[in-house]
Amino acid sequence: MEWSQQLAVVTGATGGIGRALAETLVDRGAAVALCARNGPKIERFAQQLIQRGATAFGMACDVRDESQVAGFALRVVNGLGPPTILINNAGVGRFAHVAQMSVEQWDESLETNLRGMFLVTRAFLPEMLAAGRGAIVNMASLAGRNGFAGGAAYCASKHGVLGFSKSLMMEVRQRGIRVIAVCPGSVNTPFFDNPETPFSPNREKILRAEDVAQAILGALELPEGATVSELDIRPTNP
Repeated sequence: MEWSQQLAVVTGATGGIGRALAETLVDRGAAVALCARNGPKIERFAQQLIQRGATAFGMACDVRDESQVAGFALRVVNGLGPPTILINNAGVGRFAHVAQMSVEQWDESLETNLRGMFLVTRAFLPEMLAAGRGAIVNMASLAGRNGFAGGAAYCASKHGVLGFSKSLMMEVRQRGIRVIAVCPGSVNTPFFDNPETPFSPNREKILRAEDVAQAILGALELPEGATVSELDIRPTNP
């Protein structure tokens, strides 16, 4: 893969895995278009990347909002061109036992982690199909296969990501688009700063965001005729 010819869209790019992905892509020479709910923060991050010599664009966008997603896609395509890589990384973790879970917690999980992925993919996919090449990376989780107490909303949303990704792959693979569902284990990100999170791993021994970013880029660097349809990334010795 010639990274200098790639334009990558990354959602949820102000922290954690999204930020690590943006920085790693820029280091390889790719251009990046970034979004997050926090407008000032994503714009500052994009400016920092530009100061490093990168081609970068950052814009506020709540992936749950159809009109915001459409506006973001329009700005990216008109300003930088169609993406060759789309990374659906935006996500939230809302945790509670079902008996105590609010409808708001459930809705935010499903709307951000699954509806948002659909909206962003739908917004950029026509341009990618017209180009006849590209890759879509969807951030799932090992929690999409393994339930845990307090994780009903999160696990359901990530299980949905896996189903969405498998179906999308069958729709676009013959049009030159690869689809990769990424299933990390525990990653040392602000995710574990959330007091709702029902478990607390040893953060020195779990994955780093940079580990996940490197694994994803490794999958993208395979020849275009090969696809890692699901990428499991686990800590070696948690």
